[in-house]
Amino acid sequence: MTSVETTVVKVGIADLKIIQFPQLIRTSGLGSCVGTVIYDEKKEIAGLSHVLLPNSQQGKQTNTNPYKYADTAIPYLYQELIKRGAEESSLKAKLAGGAQMFQLRTGTDMMRIGPRNVESVEQALTELGVPIVSKDVGGNVGRTIEFDPRSKLLAVRKINQESMMI
Repeated sequence: MTSVETTVVKVGIADLKIIQFPQLIRTSGLGSCVGTVIYDEKKEIAGLSHVLLPNSQQGKQTNTNPYKYADTAIPYLYQELIKRGAEESSLKAKLAGGAQMFQLRTGTDMMRIGPRNVESVEQALTELGVPIVSKDVGGNVGRTIEFDPRSKLLAVRKINQESMMI
């Protein structure tokens, strides 16, 4: 059996990328941000979005980075996967992040960035018809995630905790 050398593609904050095996895809710095992997369960293709904020309508500029917001990044990621040969009916999603990184003394919803990011990602995936098969969200610790499009496993490393596979 021959071994395949894998490479890791890194996704920054407010960014997204598409990969195909033997590439793996990783993002770090997921505090209140959400990392969303959409992958084709039959093919070895996947994409990862690292969203910073839930809603592009709250942005102050008109020509902002669409990858920054859940409501624009997730549909874009979906369309890019379809363009690259993924089958709509075979797409699945996994997500991680959305922590509440700071204790809040106010009752304002605006400061619940992490939970609002998760809600916005879930809404976008539902609207696209992409089922979420697993997630590790919430809490108050940061995460790093890495996805393997062959095994379909998402490795989640939380600060000062054991890694887990979802």
